[in-house]
Amino acid sequence: MSIPIIDSHIHLWNEAEAPSHNWYASDSPLATRHSIAEYREATSSSASQLSGFIYIEADRKNDDSKDWSEPLNELAWMRRIIEGKPQEGEGHTADNAKLCLGIIPWAPIASGLPKLKEYIATVEEQAGEAAWPKVKGFRYLLQDKPNKTGLTEEFIDGLKLLGEKGWVFDAGVDQHRRGRVQLEELVEIIDRAHDGVEDEDKKVVFIINHLCKPDLTIISQTDPSFIAWRSAMFTLGKCRRTYMKLSGLFEEMSDSLKTQSAEQIFSAILPWLAVVIAAFGPERIMFGSNWPVCTVGVGEEAWKKWHKIVDMMCDMAGLSQEDQTMVWSGTAKKAYNLEG
Repeated sequence: MSIPIIDSHIHLWNEAEAPSHNWYASDSPLATRHSIAEYREATSSSASQLSGFIYIEADRKNDDSKDWSEPLNELAWMRRIIEGKPQEGEGHTADNAKLCLGIIPWAPIASGLPKLKEYIATVEEQAGEAAWPKVKGFRYLLQDKPNKTGLTEEFIDGLKLLGEKGWVFDAGVDQHRRGRVQLEELVEIIDRAHDGVEDEDKKVVFIINHLCKPDLTIISQTDPSFIAWRSAMFTLGKCRRTYMKLSGLFEEMSDSLKTQSAEQIFSAILPWLAVVIAAFGPERIMFGSNWPVCTVGVGEEAWKKWHKIVDMMCDMAGLSQEDQTMVWSGTAKKAYNLEG
C-alpha cells in the first residue's frame, strides 16, 4: 500500500550559517550542511512516496523586537529553495523546489502587535511572489522562554492576529526539561487565544511540535511525568483547531534506547503513541521527522527508523487506509491548508 508522505517538520541550513543558530556548538554533528541533498539521501528509502515537506524555522539568533537579521537570512534561504535559485554549494537544485510545500518562519509574537505587524510586512516583502504564498504560519519557541511568556496580553493578541489572517502557530514546548508547567500553560494559551473569537475560522490553528517533548528516559507509566503528560494530552485533544505532530521523540530518549532497533523502540514508547492516537485520533495527528535533529545519537538511518516506528503504530492501532493517509499526509494538508 503506497500512501503519499508529507514530512511536516524538517529544518535546513548551510554549514556557513550553522553558527547563527541558538543551539550551535562547534563540535555538534549538526554543525555541518544539512540541505535538500542530504535530506533526499536520508529519505531515499521512501522517495517514491515523499510528496514534500514543511520547512520549519530552526531557532536562529534574534533579539525579538530589535534584531531580525538572522531569521530574515533564513527566510532568504527558504526563498531560494522555493524559487529554485540555489547559491553555490547550498545543496539543492531547481528541481527540488516542488518538495517545499510550506514554510513556517520565526516571528516576534511576544513583542506586541506593532512589532509583529511590522515584521510580517517585512516577511511578505522579502519572501517575494513565489515564497510568500508558501508561508502557512509562524513559530516562536516557548520551550526555552521564561514561564508565562505565552500568557502575556501581547502574546495572546499576536496569536489572535495569526488566526485572523489564516496562519497557523507551531507550538514548541518541553515537558522533559521544563516540567508540567509547560503543558499547563499551553492549555491556557490555546484557551485564551480562542476566547472571544466568534468566527470559528478566525480562531488560530495550533500545531503542537514533538508531542510536547515527554521524558522518555524513564519508561514507566506510573511515573508522575507520564501521568501529567497523559492528562495534558487528553485535555489538549479536546481543544478545537489543535493538531499534534508525531515527531521529535528520538531526542527525548536515553542514549541506549535511541540506538536500539525500530521494533525495540516501538515497544518501549507504545504507551505514549497509544495515548496520542486516543486523544487526537488519526485526523489530527501528522507524521514529522524533525530531520536532521533526529539523527543526533541515532545516525543517518534516523528518518528511516522513525518512518518504520510510525508505520508500526498505524498497524498496531488497526488504522484503515483512509486513517493512515491522514497520519502520513492528509492531516498536514488540512492543518497547514496546503494546495492540492
